Amino acid sequence: MKVIQFTDATFKGEVVDSNIPVLVDFWATWCGPCKVIAPVVEEIAGEYEGKLKVGKLDVDANQTVAMQYQIRSIPTLLVFKGGKVVEQIVGSVPKKNLVEKITKYI
Repeated sequence: MKVIQFTDATFKGEVVDSNIPVLVDFWATWCGPCKVIAPVVEEIAGEYEGKLKVGKLDVDANQTVAMQYQIRSIPTLLVFKGGKVVEQIVGSVPKKNLVEKITKYI
């Protein structure tokens, strides 16, 4: 599986300190729209392997990071580059929209 499971403990090392851009999908098991966008996130992970790190963070199990980035609704996808948030996508959006937002940072 190309999608990494981020946690509060691994977030800084995997995301903030990453030398390539990172797409983080903030989600929860009970979230319907999160289940809709999950396959799209997995496709992107496969298509951009080596150029973009892709992972998910369960907001229920990892509340510290979710609070730090003020995640108020899910799914929220954040694109990190150089340790900073450079793009935010809220809600289940079509793959085309996601790719448009991501590719400018790769």
